[in-house]
Amino acid sequence: MRTRLLPLLLVLMAGVLLALGFPLAASQAAAQQQRVVVDRIDDTTRFAALAQFVTARGEGTPIDSADAERLHTLRTELDRYQQLYGIKAGVFYRDRTAMAAAPAGWRVPARGELYDAYYSALLGRRAHDPEQIWPWQRRDLAIASPIVRDGDVVAVVVTESPTGALRSRILHGWLLLAAGELAAMAIAVLFAVRLTAWVLLPVATLDRVTHDIATGRMTSRVRAWSGPPELRRLAKSFNEMADNVEAVLEQQRAFVADASHQLRNPLSALLLRIELLGLELPEGHTEAESVKEEGHRLAQVLDDLLGLAVAERSGSHLAVTDIACLTRIRTQAWEATARRADVCLLFEGPDDDGAVRGWADKVALSSALDAVLDNAIKFTPAGESVVVRVEGGPDQVAVRVADSGPGLTDDELDRIGDRFWRSARHQNVHGSGLGLSIARALLSQGGGAITYAKRDPHGLEVVLSVPRTAPVPTG
Repeated sequence: MRTRLLPLLLVLMAGVLLALGFPLAASQAAAQQQRVVVDRIDDTTRFAALAQFVTARGEGTPIDSADAERLHTLRTELDRYQQLYGIKAGVFYRDRTAMAAAPAGWRVPARGELYDAYYSALLGRRAHDPEQIWPWQRRDLAIASPIVRDGDVVAVVVTESPTGALRSRILHGWLLLAAGELAAMAIAVLFAVRLTAWVLLPVATLDRVTHDIATGRMTSRVRAWSGPPELRRLAKSFNEMADNVEAVLEQQRAFVADASHQLRNPLSALLLRIELLGLELPEGHTEAESVKEEGHRLAQVLDDLLGLAVAERSGSHLAVTDIACLTRIRTQAWEATARRADVCLLFEGPDDDGAVRGWADKVALSSALDAVLDNAIKFTPAGESVVVRVEGGPDQVAVRVADSGPGLTDDELDRIGDRFWRSARHQNVHGSGLGLSIARALLSQGGGAITYAKRDPHGLEVVLSVPRTAPVPTG
């Protein structure tokens, strides 16, 4: 969920920053250009004031000394301006002939941006808002101001400014803006990471605790001290639900344990009376034998029920355990049973003590392994083999028990391990259907698990796994 929420927040924040950044960059460029435009307008206004009363029309036109002095002053100012700032400037009549220009010989072209500014000024409009110049555009900035005499435009002052410095300032401003955007994006990323962690921490905790409860660790609870108020309320409700479920299961287990315990004594007395009654019956009386067999089967079911209730209620005593050594000992203990059933029981694993260690309850693992070995030997035909293998992984230690029996179908694999479930094909095999349920309950107390898989060409493989390290306490 975090991998979906975090990119979404980052995309939204990046979109907001870009939506703000582009208009701000355009506004900054416009402000830089407007400052230059205002300076050029001031310059053209000053030149227009100098040329206001120059009446000479050219070299062949007679002029008086005052007019000549004004024209000389205008040309001197234009030359000095061009030399100092590198900006072309000139005063041109309506027919585009020059009153004065710097550099000498500079003229207004017949088309282009400079001509457009000149023509606009002839119409009496001053260039206040020329087209925006961007850093990648290598063109000059043209500004024109009209010279009005007696209500008519008699000439136009034109400047053509290089824009290298303007484009550099715009680019520099953009770089600062980009740096600010990157800094804001870094802050946004940090904020998004912290926000998603804050929002999803209760969800992750809830997911972990749900998995713990699903695997049998009923004491796991959610800490509802962080996250949004809605998720804290959800965590509190979840804890209340888990408390209720645990209480109901505890009552059920207590009932099963008490009922099993209370029924054992009357059943034992009943079996004893059946034994005594059988002594009075003639030999070969099959009904008495059937009654005794069913009574012993009922006693076995009660013992298994009591064992399951104890396994589910008792806590685990976890410790670092030599899994290979324990498995080898339990395999040797079942060799006599395997020989009686004409089954070859093989152990594959390291012979050195301490070679494969895991975190487990020795008693619980031994009991679970006994239940699995009992099943494997029981369903393996005479002359076949059962292989017990110990494998150490980076995170878990696995004990694989593979038999050569008839195996199970896919539907049966989904149900194996359920209480009292037995395959319809194996109803004639002695058992209560609780052995694997007991094994699962014993393993889950210590963070272990039991899984099942089909073998080729036939048979069943049961894998008992325990963690390499101590399970992290939850709650």
